[in-house]
Amino acid sequence: MATHNFLDNAMAELLDDAPQLTLEELAHSCCMAPDWVVERLQAGLLHAEQAGGRWQFSSATVVRARRLARLEASFDADPELAALTTDLIEEVAVLRQRLRQLGLDVGTARH
Repeated sequence: MATHNFLDNAMAELLDDAPQLTLEELAHSCCMAPDWVVERLQAGLLHAEQAGGRWQFSSATVVRARRLARLEASFDADPELAALTTDLIEEVAVLRQRLRQLGLDVGTARH
């Protein structure tokens, strides 16, 4: 799982946050059908912008969608549980980044 997190974070840093992927491109990047993406959009589990009547997705959404798809497939999790888990993973990543910025050793912060 650590390798996946590294790759997800690296991909998000390489891509900018400006909406740039279409619905079909996002679905393809997750190895899922476009309907899978639409269902998660309608449930509020993924976010996108609309321009010219088409959905556009940022790199952060790509990382989130890939994580949702992986959790759903690996653990047979329902979408809401996968989204909650993804929220927690994202929050931990933000907190670890803040600790690094403060110069604290993230490894020793665990109890």
